[in-house]
Amino acid sequence: MRRIDAHQHYWLIERGDYGWITPDLSVLNRDFLPGHLAPHLAEHSLSGSIVVQAAQTLEETEYLLSLARENESILGVVGWLDLQDPDHHRYFEQFQAQPKYVGFRIMIQEMADAREILTPAFIQALQKYASLDVPIDLLLRSDQLEALVTLVDSVPGLRGVVDHIAKPRIAEAQLEPWLSHMQRLAEHPNLYVKLSGMVTEAKHHAWEQKDFTTYIQSTLEMFGPERVMFGSDWPVCLLAADYDQVIEILLQAIPPHWGEMELAQLFGGNAERFYKL
Repeated sequence: MRRIDAHQHYWLIERGDYGWITPDLSVLNRDFLPGHLAPHLAEHSLSGSIVVQAAQTLEETEYLLSLARENESILGVVGWLDLQDPDHHRYFEQFQAQPKYVGFRIMIQEMADAREILTPAFIQALQKYASLDVPIDLLLRSDQLEALVTLVDSVPGLRGVVDHIAKPRIAEAQLEPWLSHMQRLAEHPNLYVKLSGMVTEAKHHAWEQKDFTTYIQSTLEMFGPERVMFGSDWPVCLLAADYDQVIEILLQAIPPHWGEMELAQLFGGNAERFYKL
């Protein structure tokens, strides 16, 4: 199995896609490209990564696909689609024609009301993509999980992965209702979870290892070793921790009974299977 970082981002600031990267986010307000990630991949014997969209534009997806054509370390690109756009399937077919396009991400986090995903048109679109077995990333906060639980009950065949363990309120050590909702999601065998994006949900630069342990171990127990993926969320993680620390936080929380096979799945095997690499 290849070792894979299943979730990271690249951006070129001058493109203007990233309105959320403001000057006060000085750590992130610069270019992040494959050459910047390469030393971290090498340090941790990672074969490459899945680069995920960070802007709600078709143009950014095209840009990431152009980077993928030039860089072997990019194993797959998760793009963006607007499922409220009547032409979404046409754009999907255009992207799918490119070898490293592996799916798209739904940014529930950015919706004013998470119940937007429960509208008939949205559900119908997802049922179509589920019938095609398209991998779909799901970005949301823990307070939006109830809507997602309802959605996956309506689209039981959805091949989905919950990014950043659904962003529980780690800084407040709050487990519920995150835990109960995640248990419901775990009942769907086609749903995976990325153990990523956790450090930015903790107290930035004031976190401790113990802050993450219960969330990580609960996720591993609910979804098992075959439906979890490591993702660095680099460079967003730099707001709270460096690449090495992100990996160490995860490793320190791994149950003692996990062996080499389970670790191999977490650090690449599951990503390879989910994204059909």
